[in-house]
Amino acid sequence: MKVTLLSFTPDPERVVAASARQCYSKFSATRALRDLTDADIQRLLKKVIESGHHSVLEHASFTFAIEGISRACSHQLVRHRIASYSQQSQRYVKLDEIDFIIPESINRDDKLRSEFYEALELCKTCYKKLLEEGVPAEDARYVLPQATPTKIVVTMNARSLMNFFELRCCLSAQWEIRRLAEEMLSLVKQVAPHIFENAGPFCVTRKVCPEKKYECPKWIELYKKSTV
Repeated sequence: MKVTLLSFTPDPERVVAASARQCYSKFSATRALRDLTDADIQRLLKKVIESGHHSVLEHASFTFAIEGISRACSHQLVRHRIASYSQQSQRYVKLDEIDFIIPESINRDDKLRSEFYEALELCKTCYKKLLEEGVPAEDARYVLPQATPTKIVVTMNARSLMNFFELRCCLSAQWEIRRLAEEMLSLVKQVAPHIFENAGPFCVTRKVCPEKKYECPKWIELYKKSTV
């Protein structure tokens, strides 16, 4: 898996803070953008995030290039509706070389790994045969499994990312999309550290577990460590 932050709103924290200031000031956001100090920005961001005034976070957007995830993972990713997606097409891109994504639960078992690879190789061989016989790529792709890798460009605003991290950084999330979410969170923290300072699963952001899994290692780490 490779995740790259392609682009983002210039000075995203200043833009969000200026937008927040506009809501409560007779002066324009232009003036706020110019005059806000770093301390002002940190204070405003802390206030709007803690108060739930998250609409202003939508003024900061982040674009990622994601490679080497499975189609199973991308199908989960695109369920997050408030985002923009541009995914590698299996209609127009013929997959000459396919390095399938192998779950660790299968890869660590010699017998299961062998059987899994055998099935994947059969799919790959059939796919290539169909293309050689003149079957259009858009039809040959029907034989490709969920383990097939894909590339996708994703743009989300900061509010949508916060929600994405709450759902997908959770230990209950499927392993591949959780790893993707953790990579994305690491990248945005580098350019907007105060916006995403406390971003993560619900147990981090809201100190609740919607699934009530209080024996989860993360919950124990956060809230039970002192009593163990």
